[in-house]
Amino acid sequence: MKAVLIEKNEARSLIWADVPDPVTKAGEVKIRVEYAALNRADLMQREGDYPPPPGCPEWMGLEVSGEIVELSEEAREKSSFAVGDKVCALLGGGGYAEYVTVPYGMVMPIPENTTMVEAAAIPEAFATAYLNLFYEGHIEEGNTLLMNAGASGLASVIIPMAKAFGVRVITTVIEDEKIDAIAHLGADIVINTRKTDIVEVLKKELEAGRGVDVAIDCLGGEVLGECIHYLTHGARWIVIAALAGQYAKIDLKNIYKRNVRIVGSTLRSKTPERKAQILSELVEIVWPKVAAGLVKPTIYRVLPITEAEAAHAILERGENAGKVVLKVR
Repeated sequence: MKAVLIEKNEARSLIWADVPDPVTKAGEVKIRVEYAALNRADLMQREGDYPPPPGCPEWMGLEVSGEIVELSEEAREKSSFAVGDKVCALLGGGGYAEYVTVPYGMVMPIPENTTMVEAAAIPEAFATAYLNLFYEGHIEEGNTLLMNAGASGLASVIIPMAKAFGVRVITTVIEDEKIDAIAHLGADIVINTRKTDIVEVLKKELEAGRGVDVAIDCLGGEVLGECIHYLTHGARWIVIAALAGQYAKIDLKNIYKRNVRIVGSTLRSKTPERKAQILSELVEIVWPKVAAGLVKPTIYRVLPITEAEAAHAILERGENAGKVVLKVR
């Protein structure tokens, strides 16, 4: 089969090259990949900063949609899947390829009223959203969420998922054009941080009794330390990346007086058992909202797998408002 490999040159170029076919192990299914979605973690892996877990392929790709073509004996006995089923799957890596093998617990049926392109953009983004909203954030109906980088692929899932569960959402962008591009997500407040001071907004919201209960932050940097002082008592600030910088100055006295919790979180580091539990809850709790059209991934662009380099460039430029997806076949 073919997969997207990283060349060992200065540019770390991407090439569509021959690799060995994956072998289906006990408890696994083999999927013929139709679409693979991009995540910022792919860019980090390409730069050598986010290695795949042991036993996973060296090439990138955390989520795919496709058709089951083979099941191990254990997968046949313990799952409800069959050859020919259309599915989406969460991977430790290896999605930029014609075929993948994955434990059956990481596989989900396609939600009703969902295309295969949309399905490819679901597993990693939806699992990350669910993990950080409900497991790490303990968010509840009526809470206020701050979701930074509102035009990102992850925000395109987290914002409507939070709204579907009765959460008020504040989000940020850096261009006025992105405000219109994400209007369909339904955020209550969208802040262009190049024009408006986010700290002042959060301060006013807190004073008005509408303070942030949960923040999901992929930016980090100095603004984290400035904003974290204006949260509700017992709020959770969840750090999932540090695109704006690794360091922040924080008033620790404010943290313990207000009982604010700073949580570091990555989906990839969770055990297979925890991931399987999250996916099972997605199918049970979130899929009905997907079928009803309340939560949908936003697809920014679909490119052929042979243009993975161009797809990565879209994310690197921050051009996208939603998910970028690769068409494998």
